[in-house]
Amino acid sequence: MSAQTLDAQTVDTQVADFWFDPLCPWAWITSRWLHEVTKVRPVEARWHVMSLAVLNEGRDISEGYKKLMDQAWGPVRIVMAAGQEHGEEVLGPLYTAIGTRLHDRAEPRERATYEAALADVGLPTSLFEAAHDTSYDEALRASHHAGMDQVGDDVGTPVISVSGNAFFGPVVTPIPRGEAAGRLWDGVLLVTGTDGFYELKRSRDRRPSFE
Repeated sequence: MSAQTLDAQTVDTQVADFWFDPLCPWAWITSRWLHEVTKVRPVEARWHVMSLAVLNEGRDISEGYKKLMDQAWGPVRIVMAAGQEHGEEVLGPLYTAIGTRLHDRAEPRERATYEAALADVGLPTSLFEAAHDTSYDEALRASHHAGMDQVGDDVGTPVISVSGNAFFGPVVTPIPRGEAAGRLWDGVLLVTGTDGFYELKRSRDRRPSFE
């Protein structure tokens, strides 16, 4: 262990609550970075659902994005159903299974893909039926607002909340690994923990890379 790597046995573990929509490639990258962080810092990730479809309700968006938002209801309902019926501890593994298939493998957003992801983590494929079940939407909206209300309406996914400090992002590509992931975590906590700090940003010049 390097001198910069914190020893989880002597430092209290931080819980990082992470809100995701499975369709967002940038949230997927950030989630894989957080997995790396948990290997080099005393951090435990806890997973929650937000919804890009809920976020964009009533907004003036393009027809192409509207079609994507119509598709976005399905996977978040599936994840909500899995959490309600099998416990919130399945949310992280199921997100990993869905994200690996959608983003890393570029599998289509269709029934077979979601059923395969459910099977990957030992969940019944019948949970796919939740994709068209609006009865999960009340709980979905509550989960969404539990994260988004901490950061406001000007951002999307991912949202991370740790020790009372909530923020959007970081948006980064490719995925930082090892101690580089830990250093980014340290820096993100430093700047977002500064009272009155709101934004650092530059134009993106690369597409998401899942390597």
